Amino acid sequence: MEKLRAAQYACSLLGHALQRRGASPELQKRIQQLEGHLSLGRKLLRLGNSADALESAKRAVHLSDVVLRFCITVSHLNRALYFACDNVLWAGKSGLAPHVDQEKWVQRSFRYYLFSLIMNLSRDAYEIRLLMEQESSACNRRLKGSGGGVLGGLETGGSGGPGTPGRGLPQLALKLRLQVLLLARVLQGHPPLLLDVVKNACDLFIPLDKLGLWRCGPGIVGLCGLVSSILSILTLIYPWLRLK
Repeated sequence: MEKLRAAQYACSLLGHALQRRGASPELQKRIQQLEGHLSLGRKLLRLGNSADALESAKRAVHLSDVVLRFCITVSHLNRALYFACDNVLWAGKSGLAPHVDQEKWVQRSFRYYLFSLIMNLSRDAYEIRLLMEQESSACNRRLKGSGGGVLGGLETGGSGGPGTPGRGLPQLALKLRLQVLLLARVLQGHPPLLLDVVKNACDLFIPLDKLGLWRCGPGIVGLCGLVSSILSILTLIYPWLRLK
């Protein structure tokens, strides 16, 4: 499935590159046809995904953390609705339901897809915040044990020391730098979370473009879709990279 998705977005990216380079209309048409066939094939393979998403939503309801329970359950419900719309689109394109309003159902499907991604990114942000708080507490305990010192390569000694920042903007800049270093440390120590953030961020450009909320162009959409698909393939090859 992810290989088909990667091939589809690779075709989208290739078609955009050929158009910019002034390739022959015949070649561009063939690439577009191949992309359309890959899209239809993916829709066929996703016919049962709505039920899987609903089952995942049922399991997520029992999570103990309220925020995670909400984000993951709502995400799976939106994915189920997205796949249901996708099934209607497949029926229309395959000729089983020729009178389906394709544009209307495309807009519906991408709205559900967008809501699902927003919930995924909200869940990622929440997990990052929890990990940053844990890392900050651990660093503070280490600093107290050593009587003050360096956090993330920056001095955080007592008042009047050489590392003491001035008031106002310098102090704010120091705090911001510490937060950025803390974020980098958390993401470096949790590759599955980093991959999930990058994947969801890349996927976000697709519905934004399709819904007309932020026109990125076929080149950016193709590139983001390809990167997201490659990351998904990596999580299949190396299951420990999948966010639990």
